[in-house]
Amino acid sequence: QVHLVESGGGLVQAGGSLRLSCAASGSIFRFNAMGWYRQAPGKQRELVAAITSGSNTAYADSVKGRFTISRDNANAKNTVYLQMNSLKPEDTAVYYCAAAANIATLGAGYWGQGTQVTVSS
Repeated sequence: QVHLVESGGGLVQAGGSLRLSCAASGSIFRFNAMGWYRQAPGKQRELVAAITSGSNTAYADSVKGRFTISRDNANAKNTVYLQMNSLKPEDTAVYYCAAAANIATLGAGYWGQGTQVTVSS
């Protein structure tokens, strides 16, 4: 059984920061890639950021320079973080953690329940 549990969402003013966390448990050896998606009402799901076990990263153009993804694999942890700075109202969405064998298959991998991020103007 695989579980991904997100935390850290909330309400923040434009220009502020939030840090999302995602703790993975279960068959963690499968999780070479972990990442964050988001979906706003009426919009398509978007891959925000992803990271591999080798710390290779990828970002959506809309968040480059503002968001940073990191990963903690020490001591049997398998946790991924998303530091979000200079937040904008258009960053408002439900953010989902995902895990898979590689970045290309994250969309079809394991997903968490999501955490709401709301940025007020």
